[in-house]
Amino acid sequence: QVQLVESGGGLVQAGGSLRLSCTASGSILSIRIMGWYRQAPGKQRELVAAITNGDSTDYAESVKGRFIISRDNVKNAVYLQMNSLKAEDTGVYYCAATRGGTFSYWGQGTQVTVSS
Repeated sequence: QVQLVESGGGLVQAGGSLRLSCTASGSILSIRIMGWYRQAPGKQRELVAAITNGDSTDYAESVKGRFIISRDNVKNAVYLQMNSLKAEDTGVYYCAATRGGTFSYWGQGTQVTVSS
């Protein structure tokens, strides 16, 4: 099993920045990909960014150029630096991990609210 714990959410004005952190514990050696999803009110959960254990990254079109995902394999952590935040970035952000295929491990989520 893998446990994921997020932190760093909060309330920020449009144009501001936030940094989310996710710390993994448990059977993490075979984790290949970690990512961040978000779910806005009334919408489906969507993938925001993902990073492989080889540091390849992928981003949703809506956040490209504004968000940066990174990982620290020593600390077993993944981060999401969010810049130039917009009201539409509001939602619950979830950390996720997979050994391959669909994401099967999830954190409890952290709320991000961007006021316009």
